[in-house]
Amino acid sequence: MNSFSDMLGNITAFLEQEAKTETIIGKQFQLGEFTCVPVMSIGLGFGGGGGEGKSDAKSVGGEGTGAGGGAGLGMGPVGFLVTRGDTIQFLPAKATRGLGAAIEKLPDMVSKMMEKKNAEKAGNPEAVA
Repeated sequence: MNSFSDMLGNITAFLEQEAKTETIIGKQFQLGEFTCVPVMSIGLGFGGGGGEGKSDAKSVGGEGTGAGGGAGLGMGPVGFLVTRGDTIQFLPAKATRGLGAAIEKLPDMVSKMMEKKNAEKAGNPEAVA
């Protein structure tokens, strides 16, 4: 089944070419004073098959071969790495829900709590709302 081996080689070469770092981490671009780098999710699928045949006393004719294969590639944005000066932040492409959303908000909540605590220590409890 040389054709099956050839087909498998072509599919593998296609997947190697498409699933590389440059595909997942996109090309950076400028948006005003921000530098943005897209981050992608990539999914690969692969399937293949083969076959053979023979003639026996009950069949008419005989012989046979077969091969099949396919590959698929799906990509979608996960978010963007955004920089401005010395600050870098990841902005997700989709809104997070549930526990993931709560965890994403945790740093801001802790920061606000610390600001409020520091304002209270300084004798100005209304400084942070």
